[in-house]
Parts: sequence; C-alpha cells; structure tokens
Amino acid sequence: MFRQLSRVLLVAGLGWSMGAGSADAQLHSVPSQGEKFGVDLTSFRALQMAKLDSAIFRFYSAHASPVLDQANSVSKLDLAAPKNARKEYEKGYLHLIRKELPAAIDHLARATSIYPSFVAAHDALGIAYLNLGQNQQAHDEFARAIALDDHLPGSYLNLGCAQMQLQRYPDAEETLQKASSMAPLDLVLLTALTYAEFKNRDYSAVIATTRQVHHRKHEDAALVHLFAAGAWETQNHLSEAQDELETLLSEDAKSPLLVQFRKLLDQVKEEQVNRSQAGQASHQIAEQNPTAAAKPAADPASSGSSGPEQTDANVAHQVIRVKVEEVAMLFAVTDHGKSVANLGLSDIQIRDDGRPPGAILGFHNITELPLRIGLLIDTSNSITDRFLFEEAAASKFLETVVTDRNDLAFVIGFNCSVLLAQDFTSDKSLTARALAQLAPGGGTSLWDAVAFAADKLASRPEAQPVARVLVVISDGEDNSSSVSLQQAIWAAQRGEVAVYTVSTKEGSRDEFDPLVGTPALKTLSAQTGGTTFTSVSIGDLGRRLADLQQVLRGRYLVYYTPSSPQTDGRFHAVDIKAEKDGHKLKVYARKGYYASALLDAGI
Repeated sequence: MFRQLSRVLLVAGLGWSMGAGSADAQLHSVPSQGEKFGVDLTSFRALQMAKLDSAIFRFYSAHASPVLDQANSVSKLDLAAPKNARKEYEKGYLHLIRKELPAAIDHLARATSIYPSFVAAHDALGIAYLNLGQNQQAHDEFARAIALDDHLPGSYLNLGCAQMQLQRYPDAEETLQKASSMAPLDLVLLTALTYAEFKNRDYSAVIATTRQVHHRKHEDAALVHLFAAGAWETQNHLSEAQDELETLLSEDAKSPLLVQFRKLLDQVKEEQVNRSQAGQASHQIAEQNPTAAAKPAADPASSGSSGPEQTDANVAHQVIRVKVEEVAMLFAVTDHGKSVANLGLSDIQIRDDGRPPGAILGFHNITELPLRIGLLIDTSNSITDRFLFEEAAASKFLETVVTDRNDLAFVIGFNCSVLLAQDFTSDKSLTARALAQLAPGGGTSLWDAVAFAADKLASRPEAQPVARVLVVISDGEDNSSSVSLQQAIWAAQRGEVAVYTVSTKEGSRDEFDPLVGTPALKTLSAQTGGTTFTSVSIGDLGRRLADLQQVLRGRYLVYYTPSSPQTDGRFHAVDIKAEKDGHKLKVYARKGYYASALLDAGI
C-alpha cells in the first residue's frame, strides 16, 4: 500500500488538496465556497496586508501539483522504510485524510521515531502541524525532510508555505525559487512563488514570474495575473495593472472571486481617469499663467548634457545592423557503426534547398568544441523494474562522455513532472549523485521534458560555438505532456539541438504507431539530427549507450551562408553527404532549419 499512497496533501496552508483517489479529501481549514472569504479583495492594500490569503488559492486547486504527488515524487530513503514504520505512516495518512489531526500526528510521529529517515512521514507530519496552526513545528518537519533528501521539490514547496505562515517572506521566496528551479514546469509551484514574491514586495520578480507562467498553458494558474496587477499598481503603472486584471478576467471568467476582481479593475480605471483629469487641470493652469509655470533652462554643464552635439553623437551610433543569415549544422559520421573523426571539409557535401552554400564560414571537429549535453531519463512507473540498471548505465555513459573541463551536462528525470535533478555542471560526481537520487513512479511527460531541455540548451549564453546534444532514455510512452511530439521536435530544431534516443521498450507493441514507443523516438531523433538506439533487453542498454558514445565522438559542426539567404521564416531542407577515399559514410544530421523571419535591428 505504501507505494500506492498517492496524492497526499502537501500544501494545506494554501488550500491545495490531494486526496487518495478523490478530490474530496480537503485537509485544510479555509472557508467553503458558500462562506465568507478569508480576505476582502476589493483593494490591493488588502491583498498586500493579508497574512495568508488561503481563500484565494482554494479555488485554483482543480489540478494539484505533480511534484506533490507521492506517486511522482518518491524518496529512495522511503523505499527502505521497515514494515512497522510503513504501517504507522499508512495509519497516519488515513487520519490525515479524515482531518483527524491529533491521531495523524500520533501515528506519523511513531513512523519517524521508528525510521528517522522517513521523508514522506516528516512531510505528512508537517502538514498535520500546519493544519493545527502549529507553524514552527510544521516548518521544522519540512526542513528535516529536505535535510534527508534535498532533491524533492514538493518538500521545498511545503517549507515555503510554512515560512509564509510564519510571515518569513524573504525566506519563502528563496525556498520556492529553489523548488521552481527543480520543477520548472510546475504551475502550482510557480503560482506559490509569485505569491511569495508579492508578499516580499519583490515586484519585478512578480512580473517576471507571471510572464513565465503566461507563456505556457496555464488554465489553473490565472491567479498570477492578480499579483502582477498588484505589483504594477504599487509602482503606479496603472495601465499595466489594468491589462493584468483584464487578462485575469478573460482567463478565469467563472472564478468565485469574479465580483471582487471586477471591483479592483473598476478602481484602477477610476484612478486612471482621476489622474488624467488632474493632468489636464495642471496643463490649463500652466497655459493661463505661463510665467509662473516657466522654469529656468537647465545649465548644460551642470546637467551633464552636451546639447545638440550630444544628440548628433547619439544619432551617429544608432546604426541598424542587418544580420547575415548563417546556418549552423551539427552532424555525426560513422562507418559501419564506428565513429569517423578525421574528416576534412573536402570530404563533405552540403546542399541547402538543393543548392551548394554561398560560403563556408567554419568547420569544426567535435573534439574542438565544448559539449553541452542534457541527459533525460524516464522515471515513470513503466520502467520501474529496470530503473536501477538504467540509472547505472546512464551514470557510466556521462562519465565517459563528459571528459573535458569545458564540457557541461545536466540531468532531468521525468514522470508526470519534469525534475531538473542537476543543472549544468562538469562535475561527474554531481551528475552521478543526481541520478542516484531519482526513483520511479507516476506517468510520463516525455515531450514536455524534451521541449524544456531543448530550450534550456538553446537559451544558455555561449562565448563560442558548442555542441548541443540531448540524450533521452525512455520507452517512448507519453501520457502526461502538455506539448506534442511535433512541438518537442520544433523546440529542438529552433535550438539547433540534436536529440539521441535510447529506446528501452521491449517487444513489438505499438510498432506501427508513429506517435508512440520506439517509432516516436525514431521520429524525434531523425528530425533533429540524432539517431535512435534500441535495446532488446535490460543488459543490452549499456552496449547501446556505448554505441551512442561512438557516434558522439564523430561529430562535426559546419557554419555556412546559403547561396540565396532569405529570412522568410520557412523551413529549408538541408542534405549533408560524407565520403572518404571513395567510400560513402553514414551521416546523422537534422533535416533542415527555419530561416528567421526577423532582422536583428540593434543600437
């Protein structure tokens, strides 16, 4: 039963709920929909001054955070819990669901006493304390859970909520930023972070996080626009505050707080009218009494201005730069499965929409380029039986591939959520530790993970050309993503990221469905310049990763300008062939690129 105790409430204080198979298991004490709200939202001041606006969050909890689901976020320490500790935990869990908080605390405390490293029990015990208003005790239990296992974002989310109850808003913002860095796609977590930023008066961060949420599908996170409106209003940017409120109303037209949201919008509009009328009145006074309104001209020497000469100088530097269309193609070459690492420019042929390039600007062997590699490993329920072997094989693979001090790798585990277990690092001990902390459970958000990882690789500033590579170890099953396979491919193509996949799928089921299993992985790799390796057994995975290592050793990067460069935004097909001493070689390259439709106009 322990492995199946899913959807435990981990954020009682903010009204997010997770029941054992039921949405009815509310473990918090906030007003019901028909009762009076815990805070009056008819002014931004009320929103800022409220201690904890749990009533707000209650109505934004239709879909709980994946990082709070015990089926998705399992600590390996918990898998070693003895039977009597698990039994006490299960009893405490059931009392928690029933809101029998003293009994829940009794059993959960016994579970942690029997097995002090019981992460889930410490989290659940903190929840019980939080519901009883014993906030410091809750804080301490969540802190213990993190001290035991610091890779579970749900524990950080819990701690952040306890810190907000204690009105330690700077600490809460820092804690929730940590959680968000680990689970960057989790909208419930981002909503909590936006709230903590608002309460901490970090208004620029509120606006930035709101934009981050808004650029994704965010059906249940529209509330961030309320905090963004408050942030803009506090800074006297009423037009922007109005835009945020109107967005909130359009995205959540059925909110129980709709009337209060509209009152806030009316207040903002009224204030804008008042300020406009006051400005007009001042202008009329100035026209009627120009002498009184006149001000002495500023002394150029004292103001630091150089007058017209400075203006001319500024204009001289306002040069519009038109970016010459350059194409970068990363490709690999093998000969009967073995890497080919000694090719020269004369050994390859490039055709861009059937035409040779206008000019070759650069040609690099992979050994000359720093490697940027993201390792994505499936941690869903479907790979539970073989996960330990996959983890060991993946760790050994990174150890042999990331060899130069300029190489950087990150590790992502994905099930229903996307967990950044380790950010960019050249330290192989850190990537090995990150892999060792992952545990299987939950569904699969494969395409979400690929799209996020590709964007992460593409957005990292680089001072020189680098090789951007994703390695995905999965069975190709996806049942939880918000993006499609095609969207994941587009993300990789935009970022010039080659995706190599290692299929762990056994048998031939779904072999003819191009969107599922190994065929889907093959499509992803073929469209992004990678390839797919299939393992027919668990023991075969290490050999397939060794084959992948061979391919990565034979990679090249070529820069060129097309014969007729066009920034038309359309897809341009590219074909690369390689031949050495009259012998044709196998080339792995993406099928083309999208020409940017925008010119780079800078100052």
